[in-house]
Amino acid sequence: MLIGPYVNGAAVLAGGLFGACLGGRVPERVRDTLPLTFGLASMGLGVMLIIKVKFMPAVVLAMVLGAIIGELCYVERYLGRAAGAMRGLVDNIFPPHAGLSHREFMDKYVALLVLFCASGTGIFGAMHEGMTGDPSILYIKTILDLFTAAIFATSLGYAVAAIALPLVLIQVALAMLASLIMPLTTPAMMADFSAAGGLLLLATGLRICDIKMFPVANLLPGLVLVMPLSSLWAAYVH
Repeated sequence: MLIGPYVNGAAVLAGGLFGACLGGRVPERVRDTLPLTFGLASMGLGVMLIIKVKFMPAVVLAMVLGAIIGELCYVERYLGRAAGAMRGLVDNIFPPHAGLSHREFMDKYVALLVLFCASGTGIFGAMHEGMTGDPSILYIKTILDLFTAAIFATSLGYAVAAIALPLVLIQVALAMLASLIMPLTTPAMMADFSAAGGLLLLATGLRICDIKMFPVANLLPGLVLVMPLSSLWAAYVH
């Protein structure tokens, strides 16, 4: 029985609701500083995953091809529209939060969607539980997500809590598919997959810290390509 995805989703829901309720009662200096800290943590985790890489050329090729596909398919644009629709739906139920422009909201919200739903930790953790029944990796992510959701919800509002739904759906789907995917993988493929997720986390951290507005969502197809390319690289190039 799966546990991790539901615990992780509940943490995002609880953190989002709690942070949105606090709203302006959290000092502005705290609201400005803690997201930078979470961005820094995201970059640190990204670096930690990248150094596990086995075939870096395959990872780079996967990310380049993934970025091209993402740009041609306007992944980030459609994800932004979905985020806007989600915000509008939530704002009809709960009082909207003021203070951020629509563009500022989208920049932070899309980065947050990727951080919660498409991080290497979440994807690997869901697959790991699906294969072994061990939710420990998702429990670690749950602790981080609880505080991250609460802090970002003080400025982004109740829309942060709505991320819990796609997060649970994605993780449950990955866990159920893991029994089909994992037997086909090798340690090298998993290492390269983690490295690709690390690059995404690094880009997400830079975006959260307003250092560089990477089109993070447009890089997501690279996660799909990295394992097959890693396998091909090991078989025909290495």
